[in-house]
Amino acid sequence: MKVNHAVASHKRKKKLLELAKGYWGQRSKNYRRAVETVRRALAFAYRDRRVKKRTFRSLWIVRINAALSDKGLTYASFIHKLKANKIVLSRDILAKIAAEYPQTFEAIVETVKN
Repeated sequence: MKVNHAVASHKRKKKLLELAKGYWGQRSKNYRRAVETVRRALAFAYRDRRVKKRTFRSLWIVRINAALSDKGLTYASFIHKLKANKIVLSRDILAKIAAEYPQTFEAIVETVKN
């Protein structure tokens, strides 16, 4: 007896075309084109979730360095002195403090300098 796979393949194709919704032209209508595009899109999404973390870290470093520039310290020496004084603050928190609470950041810098 021959097995009919119609229901399963329709479900699979429908699911993929749903992911391709909003793409231009054949990429959202034609199954083969949609497969290519969705596969690439999912690969980029996976990669860029990791790239986002790198990008934010570099942004925080730039912000901290900018806040330190008028205080006579570089980012590298500041982080080194923080570790030497056993002050554990993440870069995102330091960047937020530097931007929103300059007096607090000033106090941290003075603690590290002494």
